[in-house]
Amino acid sequence: MICDLVRAKKTVGVTAVSHNVIRNLIDKTLEAAQEEGLSFACIQKVGRQSEVERPAIKEEVKNEAVAAALESGEVQVAAGTAWLWAREEMVETVDVLFVDEAGQMSLANVLAVAPAARNIVLLGDPQQLEQPQQGSHPEGADVAALEHVLAGHKTMPETQGLFLGETWRLHPDICAYTSELFYEGRLHSRDGLERQQLVGEGPFEGAGLWFVPVDHEGNVNSSPEEAACIAELVASLTGGGTLFQDADGKRSPLRLSDILIVAPYNAQVAALTERLPDARIGTVDKFQGQEAPVVIYSMTTSCPEEAPRSTEFLYSLNRLNVATSRAQCACILVANPRLLEPECRWPRQMKLANAFCQYVEMAKVHTG
Repeated sequence: MICDLVRAKKTVGVTAVSHNVIRNLIDKTLEAAQEEGLSFACIQKVGRQSEVERPAIKEEVKNEAVAAALESGEVQVAAGTAWLWAREEMVETVDVLFVDEAGQMSLANVLAVAPAARNIVLLGDPQQLEQPQQGSHPEGADVAALEHVLAGHKTMPETQGLFLGETWRLHPDICAYTSELFYEGRLHSRDGLERQQLVGEGPFEGAGLWFVPVDHEGNVNSSPEEAACIAELVASLTGGGTLFQDADGKRSPLRLSDILIVAPYNAQVAALTERLPDARIGTVDKFQGQEAPVVIYSMTTSCPEEAPRSTEFLYSLNRLNVATSRAQCACILVANPRLLEPECRWPRQMKLANAFCQYVEMAKVHTG
């Protein structure tokens, strides 16, 4: 879309909640432009200039420099956070402003940057991580721009905008769960992704969802039992007998870097890192936007009553969606079976628990 607009002699702005998200979109746009034989000048307002110079992207630390570059016609694409676009001198400086990860940017911030453009395009997925919150805010201030537009819908109504219903990552067996639970059955796998699978003799041959039950008592935000189990799973997967077959049918040995290990709490991340120091381990927040052939999700807590930061956090639908949808062909949930039996007192609690129960219903069980 940005390339088409530039080709049509339009000026384009890009914004998001962080400099990294903005840079990622610019990088992908420049890749697309190169494939199409299109060249244009781009400027980004940054907090501090990168150590590695990027000829295709001019970096500026002053807002005034970005405004001047747009006014002079020196650049066709300009980028920066809301702190850039909400300034008075930026009013109507671009034809179209793209708001990336608009499921994380507050409605208030999008309204603040709106005068900078004649048209706004909101990109994002409110079914993934919510906007980061700091401090205390009045009721309603936490509503993200896309949430406001969706008005309670899980996916974009045809009368309101476009829903991109094709995943370029998920094997159909994983997509079936993701689509039904989070996207009103409208998400489908791109042709060829059914070829993504694990090949070799072992409990995780093929593709799809797996559940690994681990019994333990008294664990709150760290589980040595689950850490030990995951270390064994990783050893068996990377021992040389398992291959990853990609969408083109190419096979290669499954490596440690092909596995993402996700946990809800930093204490469990630390426990897992101690056992697997070279693995890709982190909380859900760290891995949004990333992917790997295999994802292992450690639920950590022994029972719902002991969940820190409330059961709403442990059973969060957004966090479950992000964690499971990082996997290209195999998603492995490691958890105490007692988490499937929460004492639900409200419809919201039932909805949260149902997502995990449905995962287990659709998954193959591995008991080691």
